[in-house]
Amino acid sequence: MTHESGSSAHGREFDPSAYGRKIADVYDTTVEQLPTDAAVDRLHELADGGPVLEFGIGTGRLALPLAARGLAVAGVDGSAEMVEVLRSKPGGDRIPVTVGDFAATRVEGEFALVVLALNTIFALPSQDAQVNCFRNAAAHLRPGGRFVVEAWVPDPAAFRNGSALRLLSLSEDTVLAEAARLSTADQMMYTTKIRMTAGGLRLLPANHRYAWPAELDLMARLAGLEREHRWSDWTGTPFTDDSRTHVSVYRL
Repeated sequence: MTHESGSSAHGREFDPSAYGRKIADVYDTTVEQLPTDAAVDRLHELADGGPVLEFGIGTGRLALPLAARGLAVAGVDGSAEMVEVLRSKPGGDRIPVTVGDFAATRVEGEFALVVLALNTIFALPSQDAQVNCFRNAAAHLRPGGRFVVEAWVPDPAAFRNGSALRLLSLSEDTVLAEAARLSTADQMMYTTKIRMTAGGLRLLPANHRYAWPAELDLMARLAGLEREHRWSDWTGTPFTDDSRTHVSVYRL
């Protein structure tokens, strides 16, 4: 029998390494516009001096500055290529990282904070896998520990006839856009980022099994977690009907 976290909504085998293999060498350029400093400030506060485990640690956008502030940081990531980029950065070789599916992979220790940022919960291919991820996060937390999830709020109205095209960033030498197709029947969004530079064009595909905030709250309850906070962003802006993203904090 296939493990729950290993199959997609369509029965295809889930490969947690696929995304990183395609994007690792340019990943950092696609996240330059993100509010990383605000995220690090908030996570440092929530960790309260305790150790941090990041699911989907990637190239270390959050982990490296958290470690630089004196926190013990570890990570799990599906992509050896992304971890290789992390290792090449100053301090990256001192962060222990396990390569594996963060919905199921266990590492040693108890943590004050488990982090799953930047919509990465939606990279898991099914509701079962996402439930397993919440349970895996809870299993790594010490009593009173926190699980932080950053994700976008689904907005089917933004799609016309099931598809959408949007500009993500624009500079003199790089254009980053995203084409997306929505399948509401199984809560899947199929996307391809298009990165255009003078050197050529790169297609960066990724699939998302999206979930509404209330569904994530129920997953947390199934894992023995209670929601402590929900903000629109890392600075603590109140979450409202108009919020398009959320930062949700769950406590064991």
